Amino acid sequence: MSVEGRAKVPRLPPRWFIRTAWFVHRRLYRLFGARFALWRPGKGKWGTLRLTTTGRRTGRQRSVVLGYFEDGPDLVTLAMNGWGEGEPAWWLNLQAQPDAFVDLVDARRPVRGRAATGEERARLWARWREVQADLDAFAGLRPTETAVVVLEPRTDTPPGP
Repeated sequence: MSVEGRAKVPRLPPRWFIRTAWFVHRRLYRLFGARFALWRPGKGKWGTLRLTTTGRRTGRQRSVVLGYFEDGPDLVTLAMNGWGEGEPAWWLNLQAQPDAFVDLVDARRPVRGRAATGEERARLWARWREVQADLDAFAGLRPTETAVVVLEPRTDTPPGP
């Protein structure tokens, strides 16, 4: 096979770098709030939100900053674990207790998380592909399928920060 015919394998930074980047991002959120650490998705770009889940073992609140896009009233993210092996802890927590909260640039919302399946998953994956051209190549680095997570709005009132 010629060089042009080979699938281009994306290069990821070392795992420690990815984890450090997200750690710094969480610290920025703690120091400056949503103003600097969170942003809305734009045309062809993803945004960031802060998801707070309930720990499946501890029952404590756990927060993580994630990329997302909007699909009507729903927020859509990927359970990618930095494109590494295994499921991210926040996704395991959300599967055990689907009710959670998201902080956006200007609001806190109660949400219920679930995995997209079937045609919905295919449609949302295609939307992610519009934002991240190498999505399929990055997903190919994982030994298991990457869950497309839908965060649907709930009607209860969110607690304070």
